[in-house]
Amino acid sequence: MTSAITKTDFCFNEQTGIYNGKVRDVYNIDNRLLVMIATDRISAFDVVLPKGIPYKGQVLNQIAAKFLHATRDIVPNWMLSTPDPMVTVGHRCEPFPVEMIVRGYLTGSSWRDYKEGKREICGILLPDGMREHQKFPSPILTPTTKAELGKHDENISREEIIAQGLVSEEDYEQLENYSLDLFQRGSEIAAERGLILVDTKYEFGKMDGAIYLIDEVHTPDSSRYFYAEGYQERFDNGEQQKQLSKEFVREWLMENGFMGKEGQQVPEMTEEIVTDISERYIELYETITGEPFTRESSENVLERVKNNVEEELLHIFQ
Repeated sequence: MTSAITKTDFCFNEQTGIYNGKVRDVYNIDNRLLVMIATDRISAFDVVLPKGIPYKGQVLNQIAAKFLHATRDIVPNWMLSTPDPMVTVGHRCEPFPVEMIVRGYLTGSSWRDYKEGKREICGILLPDGMREHQKFPSPILTPTTKAELGKHDENISREEIIAQGLVSEEDYEQLENYSLDLFQRGSEIAAERGLILVDTKYEFGKMDGAIYLIDEVHTPDSSRYFYAEGYQERFDNGEQQKQLSKEFVREWLMENGFMGKEGQQVPEMTEEIVTDISERYIELYETITGEPFTRESSENVLERVKNNVEEELLHIFQ
């Protein structure tokens, strides 16, 4: 099995800092650019799992790049270039301290809360009698706070965000509009691939007073997809939907007694499990993009990334 890249430790020219997220290593260049390296780390329930997944970083980075290109007419975004299959270089923006979650269906964590009797998500009231994977009359926005590494994101309402001064009312209205428009575009692209965009998250920041879309977009780590074919029949029969997302990883963990709660142990990640997850991510790429996935050489990956980034930075700063 190809080795996975779970850690980077570069020192680029004009580098002023580094942030290690759950799955990305982000290098601050001269306080005006970011080099975002999508590693092969994988997280679930806000926990980074002990083994990396080969090609996962390449999958996420290349899907995100495609969707950033496909949505530039809706909102400007941070991306400048992708000098390596695992790397995006872009503008450094000041991030808003909330993530915008758009949900088109009652599934995942929202269904788990609903099943426990909760009828309000982020200030939005839900009627009784809904079923798992049921489509909402129109997509709903359920923002969360952005938690520190190792902590859980918390649901928060529009009113609380504005009252706490996390985002101004004017900016928040723009974030709402951008999020819903992006979800509509993502849904249209998904439909062309025989998919349903079920839910997703967007992150935004500001640069020179303007709002930019930042981070990843419509990837299987930030989004959930259903296969459109057979959706209605499965729903009518009360069956589980055929999903295209990271949910299969969460389901495997739950089946083995892990939901990120204190005292729980991550189940053993055998080579078979790691290989299966890797192949599922490649399947995700090919289905979402409609293009074959090219497995980049696994030899000297860190050296390749370093050289490609340095060459790109040299070009930018010339």
